[in-house]
Amino acid sequence: MPNIILFDLDDTILDFHKSEKAAITETMSQLGAPVSEQNIALYSKINDSMWKKLERGELTRAQVLLNRFEEFFGAVGIECSPLSAKKLYEHYLSEQCFFIDGAQEILKRLYLEYELYIISNGTAHVQDGRIAAAGIAKYFKDIFISDKIGVNKPSREFFEYCEKQIPDFDKRRALIVGDSPSSDILGGINAGIATCRFNPHKKPNPEDIQPDYEINSLSQLPAVLDNFFGKADKQTGN
Repeated sequence: MPNIILFDLDDTILDFHKSEKAAITETMSQLGAPVSEQNIALYSKINDSMWKKLERGELTRAQVLLNRFEEFFGAVGIECSPLSAKKLYEHYLSEQCFFIDGAQEILKRLYLEYELYIISNGTAHVQDGRIAAAGIAKYFKDIFISDKIGVNKPSREFFEYCEKQIPDFDKRRALIVGDSPSSDILGGINAGIATCRFNPHKKPNPEDIQPDYEINSLSQLPAVLDNFFGKADKQTGN
């Protein structure tokens, strides 16, 4: 059976917050909205809260993609078209590519030893553009994006879909690596797949969402993999 790593994309491999800042800055500039660090931070906060609602099933993806701009424009008191902002923002975001420290190096190393997959809640054409810009598709056996699948992390259905698409998938030989407790870690718990939280800022885990492993740097991941798959070898008799 293959040893499988399911990698989250945003803020695990690619730095989403840098990409978000660049894209929203360009979007606001194009729309004539005031660009400031305060407004950028406000948009980021609203955007994050909207995606959390998507994870909890409180909003649809279509609602998230428009409501974030409606709420942002209302908060800063400007009149702009949420639909125009959505189109501009997604265009600029799809072009952004900033790596998390050590991500390129770890992918080059791990894909020679393990089967790697991407699991992302992002918008399909945005993530496709960012993955292409980063030049990382070659490291992955397949790429699973919730927008294409029709269900989102942390739902069990998202991971069940992935499992069916991965040849010879065995949960005992699979590890989810991601930064989000509410998406990646809870998703692993829901699906019965072991997890490793990438937590560079050492944020506390929710009491009811505990990862099996935790790292603060991607350079720590090989040691975790040695430990996890070593245990899997004993369980499966390999």
